Order: sequence, then structure tokens, then C-alpha cells
Amino acid sequence: MLEKLAALAAGRRKLVLVLTLLFCVVGGALGGGVNDKLSAGGYEVPDSASSAAQKALSKEFRAGSPNLVILVETPDGVDDPGTTRAGLALTRALADEPGVSQALSYWTQDRAPLLHSEKGDSALVMAHLTGDEDEVAEHLKKLLPHYQDGYQGLDLKFGGLAEANRELTEQTQKDLALAEAVVLPLTLILLVFVFRGVIAALLPLALGVVAVMGALAVLRVLVVFTDVSVFAMNISTALGLGLGIDYALFVVSRFREELRKGATVEQAVGITLRTAGRTVLFSALTVGLSLSALLIFPMYFLRSFAYAGIAVVAFAVVAALVVLPALLAVLGHRVNKWSFGRHREKPADTGFWHRLSLLVMRRPLPLATGVVVLMALLLTPFLGVRFGLSDERALPQHAQAHEVGTRIAEDYPARAMSPLLVVADGTGDPRSRTTDIAEYSQRLSELPDVARVDGLAGSYTDGQRVAKPGRLYEQFAGENGTWLMVVPEVDPYTDEGQDLVTEVREMSAPFPVQVGGTAASFKDTMASLGDRLPYGLLIIAASIFVLLFLLSGSVLMPVKALVLNLFSLTATFGSMVWVFQDGHLKWLVGDFTTTGMTVATNPIMMFCVAFGLSMDYEVFLLSRIKEEYDRTGDNRLSVARGLERTGGIVTAAALLMALVFLSFLLSGITHMKMLGFGLALAVLMDATLVRGILVPAFMRMAGRFNWWAPAPLARLHRRIGLRDGDDDPAPAAGPAAPAEAAPAASAAPGPSDPSAGERSPAKVGR
Repeated sequence: MLEKLAALAAGRRKLVLVLTLLFCVVGGALGGGVNDKLSAGGYEVPDSASSAAQKALSKEFRAGSPNLVILVETPDGVDDPGTTRAGLALTRALADEPGVSQALSYWTQDRAPLLHSEKGDSALVMAHLTGDEDEVAEHLKKLLPHYQDGYQGLDLKFGGLAEANRELTEQTQKDLALAEAVVLPLTLILLVFVFRGVIAALLPLALGVVAVMGALAVLRVLVVFTDVSVFAMNISTALGLGLGIDYALFVVSRFREELRKGATVEQAVGITLRTAGRTVLFSALTVGLSLSALLIFPMYFLRSFAYAGIAVVAFAVVAALVVLPALLAVLGHRVNKWSFGRHREKPADTGFWHRLSLLVMRRPLPLATGVVVLMALLLTPFLGVRFGLSDERALPQHAQAHEVGTRIAEDYPARAMSPLLVVADGTGDPRSRTTDIAEYSQRLSELPDVARVDGLAGSYTDGQRVAKPGRLYEQFAGENGTWLMVVPEVDPYTDEGQDLVTEVREMSAPFPVQVGGTAASFKDTMASLGDRLPYGLLIIAASIFVLLFLLSGSVLMPVKALVLNLFSLTATFGSMVWVFQDGHLKWLVGDFTTTGMTVATNPIMMFCVAFGLSMDYEVFLLSRIKEEYDRTGDNRLSVARGLERTGGIVTAAALLMALVFLSFLLSGITHMKMLGFGLALAVLMDATLVRGILVPAFMRMAGRFNWWAPAPLARLHRRIGLRDGDDDPAPAAGPAAPAEAAPAASAAPGPSDPSAGERSPAKVGR
């Protein structure tokens, strides 16, 4: 099939390239404005109890958590008569703005102490903007110009979720432009040195452009039907460039290798697609399947990475298998034009990676043990992980939403920005049940870590009513229900904050209630992640096992790949906590606010992306080892030669991929710094310690068991397994299972004895 595709792409090369150019123009035009359509949220579970409470508040009461907070600063003090008049006028004007369902402030809430600073030099105005995240953003866009320059002498600063999301979107656009401006020139320079030529170096960037244009076009279509996170743009660009570089490195390197062997251009294209092309196809499938596990999670933040990632993988592999062969057919031997330090074909049994693999296979157990211990140490910081959700602290410290959030956390006695919302919908006229509401509010206010409870019956603190019901409290009444606002004294992401959610939900109420708010949403998010995570891991493990079995005919190789690829994630998870939760290495990754927590969705997202990329390199290496093993039947020789043929390319690909991810460190958003730093570490660990030491050590100790499969699976692989068909396998006969364990490690052959080693008595699956 791939040979036919190669013949088609080479034979219709001009048509393929014209259609590709047209596709890039259309894709760029379609996806160019997609960033304005993306959303900054997506961390909540849509069908959870907290979401149901929020929907009921919005639909029945036109209320909800305050998603816009205005910090009012005044040198005259918040109780000054002039300040009071201006504060009241500001609150009323805000309440009359389109899209604002409610607004309250220190001056409208009977001068509640929770709503002014301890110094008395600032107070809060809190509002709820209606609609989904896109509608809230539109309301805020229209509202801000009226108040950004102050109001009746009051100095105003804007914060809250709505403002944080607006600034996140703007910051993402700036970060993406900066990263592209830095990474593209550096990538081109490195590619010139990797390929030792200018023309060959341009091909990976061309593939990356095709993949990115296609992914952006897909995102533009998707936003019509579903919410997509703004961070999907970053993963589209990074994976598009990274995978384009990876795939082009392997395809172009194999094409140049075949030309050096004397093949014609057409023959070289055909052989390249049959060998390296098949590897690229398998690699793309493994990355896509790893990312597809994110689709089972209900939060669109995670789903967006699957949408963007799968789209960019699909376009990258099409570009590698269709567009790149057409380009190579056009260029032919000119692919080596403007080259320097021309690469000379080395003997198969020489080179750094060959010597390294033989060294490892002489002492496989101690070297593998040392690497495993090192990776275990790198993982230990993750044992102290504390989870939370994203908030304004992910923004740069100069961002207005960040400044407001910091001021409130430092100067205000309670968490007025993140209350619990207790909703009783469908209970009849609430005014006929004020006694029940008062008694329930009183009991809620007596709970530990509750600062204040506001409702139709007034305000309560420590079991005592501190404000009588009045006109301002009518906002808590609907035609057929009521709701209460429970202001906590603790951070919603702490154990105390989570315990408070449990206590409120378990407390007996005079009517059925649903509990929402930041702490409740976080609790529901963690429960959903915990429920869905095993299924996501099962999807990844099962699909990767099947693919690698079809590639290798072995049951041990897929298990080995799954286990060893987990090791490349140890640095990712450890660094995520040690650097970004605990606040180390700021001089290296750039300044950020240490929150003492890790966003709960990040480990899952990073696992799927990093695992897919690790498996990407596993497929490249395993495919070449299998090719050598089918040709020679020698386990140790095939490992050494396979690593020699791919080690340099995999390392170069990993360095370039790491460069793309490290460009995220230029971002002002902590999420993106974490993503870039963690994925870069995972890629580099995988391409060096895992591929350079653990893989040859494992395969040396496993010996002939590497290629073993039970008889039924061996017969199945003979029927449906995938082969290069390049070389005839070494003649063999005998049982499918190995007759003995691998010989002692010290029996590994040296460079001068390439024929020594274990020879398989049979080719499983041949």
C-alpha cells in the first residue's frame, strides 16, 4: 500500500504540491481567526452537582458566583461619605449594565466587614455576568470601557474569573507569537546542522506548516459545534512543528541513505515509504491513540488537547506520506544541494550508539538498576502533590486580575470571591418559608470555616444574625425557590475547603439543595478525574499493545514499551511539583507565582501527550531493530545496529522537539511554562536514558524472549501482522518459543565480532 502511495505521490508530484499549497492557503485563511473563538475555561465537569447548581442559579435566579470583582481603592477610607455615595452609585450602575444579573458591594451589604480590607483603604464590588464563557467575555468587553478610567473619583481594578479569562486569552496570543518568532529560526539553524544541508533542513519546517495549518482549520470548524480551549492553539503549533520535524527527519534520512546506496530517485522514494513511511504511520497511530484517551474526560480543557493533537497528528502523517514524497521526487539528488560536511556511510557495526549499546549489554543489570533508581528519585517530589484548579495566579504578576486576587488574599479576612452556593429550586414560594430558611442559614453559619451566610432571611455569622432581611436580600428569592451564599474562611482547594463542601452537602436541610461554587466544582472535578482515569489508561495500554504486537509479532515488546515509557514521565511529574508547585528553578523557567498546588488536569494532559511522544520514539527504534532482526536473526546485533541507525536521528528529533516545547518558557502563563518544561524533560529523558540504556539492557536480558509470542498469537500475526518485506528473513526452523533463557550478560559480542550473539531458532510470526 505504501509503495503504491509512493508511486502515486511521485508520479503526480506537481499536482500534489499544488493542492498542498492551496490547502495551506485555505487552511490559513480559515484558521487564522480561530483564536478569537476559543475559550479560556473548561476545567469544570458539565453534568456534576456543582454545575447543576450553577445552571439553576443562572436560569431561575439570574444569579451565580461573582465572576467579576472590582477592587475599589480610596485614600479617604471606605466609610467616607463621598466614597460611600460613589460606591453606591457604582454598584447600581454596574447592576444596570447589559449582561449583569446582580451586583453587590460593601456599601450595599450593610457594610459587611468581609467586603472591605483590614486597613479600610479598599472595598469590593462583586457582580455576576450571565451566560456561558463566551457570552461573559462579550459582556465584559462592552462593560470595561465604561469603568477602566475610574468612577466618580474612585480608583478601580478589575479581577475575578471573567477578567482572568479575558487576560488569559490575550496573553496566549502574545505568547504564541513570541514563541513562533523565537523557535522557527532556531529550529531551522539546528536542522541545517542535523542534515548538514539547507535544502534538506527546510523540508521538516514545510511539513510542520502543513500540519499546523490543517489543525487550525479543524479547530475553526470545531468551535462551531463545541467549546475549545484557547490553549489548544499552543499544542497545535508545538505538535505540528515537533511531529513534522520528527517524521521528516526519519523519511528524509532514509531517502538520502537509499540514494547513497545507489538507488534511483523513484526506488529511493518507494523504499523510504515502505520502511520509514511505515514507521511514521505506526508512530502517528500511537501518538493519536494516546491523545484520544483525553476524549473520555468531560472537561473541554482536556478534550481540546485531544481535538488539536489528533488533528495535527493526522495532517502531519499525511504530509509525511504524501507531500514529502512528492517533494523528494521533485528534488531528487538536489536534496543534498547546499550541503556541507557530507555524511559518509559508516560501517553498520561502528559509531557511538553501537558502542554504547554493546557497553550496556555487557552490564545490563547494574546499568538499568542505576537508571531506574535515578528516575525513582526524580519522581519523589510528586508524592507531595496538592491539586487545585486554575485561577488568576496563572497570569503574570503584573496582570490586573492577578493583582486583585493577591490583594484580596492578603488584605481581606474571608474568601468572598469563591463562596459556596446552596441552591433550593422547586420548593415553592420561599417567602412562606422564611423561618425554615433562617434556621438553615443559622446552622450553616455555625459550621467550622464559615465566615458568613447570606440569604433571604438576612446574614448570619457564628449562628447569629448580623443583618436583617430587606430589599437587598430579595435577590435570594425566586418564584419557586431560594439560594444562599456561604462565604468560607479557607481556600477552596485545601483539605479544609473540601471538608466544608462535604459538611454542607451532608447537613440536613428543610428542602432539597444542590451545592455549587469553586470548592464544590473542584471536588466534583477530582471525583470525575478519578473515575475516568482508569478507563483512559486502559485505552492507551490496550491500543498500544495491539499496535506494537502487529508491528513486532511479540507480546513482550509491547509490555516492555509500556513499562519503559512510563520512566520517561518520571521527570515530568517530579519537575511539575518540584519546580512549579514548590517554586524552584525560577531563574531557569522564568518568574511565576508559587501557589503551592498543581492544576488537577495538567498531570493527565501531560501524561497523554508525553506518553504518545515517548511511544513515537519507541516505534522508530523498534521498527529498525525488527528490520535488522528479520535479516540477521541475531538479537544483540539487531539491537546494536538498530540503535546505531536510529540513535542519532532520535536524539536530533528529541532535541528539536524539546526546543519547541522549551519555547513555552517564554509564556507568561504558568500552565504553559509547566507544559513546556515537563514535556521537554520527558522527551529528552526518553531519547537518552530510556532509549540509550534501558531498552538495550532490557532486550539483552530478555534475549530470545524478546520476539516470543504464544502459538495462537504467532499464527494470528502471520495472518495479519505487518512487515517491511524489504529483506528475506534469516532461514530458520524450530519452535516458536525460546528453548532457553538469554545467556550471561558477559557473553555480549564486541565490535570486532559482529556475528556473535543469540541467534533465534525461529522467526515468530514469519
